[in-house]
Amino acid sequence: MVIRSLTLAVAAALLAACAVGPDYVRPTLSTPAAFARDEAPAATTGDNAVAADATATPQADAEFWRSFNDPLLTRLVDESLSANHDLRIALSRYDRANALLRNAKLDRYPTVTASGSAGESRSSADQMPGVDRAGRDVESYSLGADVSWELDLFGRVRRNVEAQRAEAWATASDLDALQVAIVGEVTRSYVELRGLQERLRVARTNADNQRETLRLVDARFSAGRGTDFDTSRARAQLETTLSRVPALEAQEAVTMHRLAVLTGQTPDALIAELTPQQVLPSLPARLQPGAPGELLRRRPDVIAAEHRLHAATARIGVATADLFPRFTLGGLIGSQAIDSSALFERDSETRLVALGIDWSFLDIGRVRARMAAADADAAGELARYQQSVLLALEDTENALVRYARARVEDQHLERAALDSATAAQLARVRYEAGAADLFEVLDAERTQLTAQEAFADGRTRSVTGAVALYKALAGGWPTRLPLREDVAVR
Repeated sequence: MVIRSLTLAVAAALLAACAVGPDYVRPTLSTPAAFARDEAPAATTGDNAVAADATATPQADAEFWRSFNDPLLTRLVDESLSANHDLRIALSRYDRANALLRNAKLDRYPTVTASGSAGESRSSADQMPGVDRAGRDVESYSLGADVSWELDLFGRVRRNVEAQRAEAWATASDLDALQVAIVGEVTRSYVELRGLQERLRVARTNADNQRETLRLVDARFSAGRGTDFDTSRARAQLETTLSRVPALEAQEAVTMHRLAVLTGQTPDALIAELTPQQVLPSLPARLQPGAPGELLRRRPDVIAAEHRLHAATARIGVATADLFPRFTLGGLIGSQAIDSSALFERDSETRLVALGIDWSFLDIGRVRARMAAADADAAGELARYQQSVLLALEDTENALVRYARARVEDQHLERAALDSATAAQLARVRYEAGAADLFEVLDAERTQLTAQEAFADGRTRSVTGAVALYKALAGGWPTRLPLREDVAVR
């Protein structure tokens, strides 16, 4: 009868139970209809309110690096996603958050423990006078199961599970953000490597041309038509050009080492594979960033900030629940006997059912202090979320303008490189024909080297600008490390 009454009372209380503290409401911010630096903004539909959603389906290119049509780059990216050690660290944090979530969810159910003991004791003759030794020996045996269950009448356990689930989602978004960062760094480093190799080719080709000029000057000097001054100037320009090569080779080696470490290998692992020069990846077609609201729904850093705000809001409820009594239902069933063969007999049965109440109303000052701390945490997370939104918009606007201007710069530098090469060739022809002096040749060759190197550097910036824009958009990136089942169920 006691158990039945307690069960009915608990069921009624649970039906009337509520979760104290504020319910989480997703923040809403107004955003522009289009990016200010988008030269061809796409049409948008619906409102542009910011609402970070981990399940949103982005429209951007899922694997942009494949658009460069470079199998080696694609393989390096795939290796980095599977072997990068920073990603492994982030995965361990994600697994830890999932384990804590499972632990929090178990608080919703009774805790069951079992115990058993067997003992033998002997009392002294003084303790039991007149009793023989056999009578003073006592054996005892017991087995039992204990059950303890916190009745979540005011939602402390539910709010804690809600907070831990939001934290797990946040760590999943952190993992996504790191994937975006790693892929971006691998692609940028690869593009920079090919740009350095192109600058090396330019320097070596110009050095070969200047050697030919020096040979002509030496020949004219040997024929009595030149001077030591001309020879010295031609040799000085050649040596200046050759001096560029070691610094570029050092940068090339450093970039190879970086790529190897990003893919989880020793710094020397990719030297042989990356040393053969390949052309810079071609620029992609026009990139459509979409609407700012769409961007903020897929940026993993914004999503992570939004989930941490959710977790902080739920923890206000955890702290608030301490204002109310905490009810615990406990029970024990077991068997005790002085002989092991009697353990499971009817008269050896023991049981206990109890309802415990724990209330911190006498310690209200500490409870309200914890509530104030939780409120402050939530206010801080709200500010952090709002800051992440602004930084995401700034990042994208900056990437858009840099990419657009880099493409314009690239066009001018390409024409300058072609014209400077033509001018240098004509200057050498005129010099050989005696229609120009050596100064014109050296000046034209110096201009050619500068223009071609600037074009190679500018083309590298254009492609890395496209990579930066893809990284800022963070759309459609594959989830190589899927969400755990207990997190995915919301």
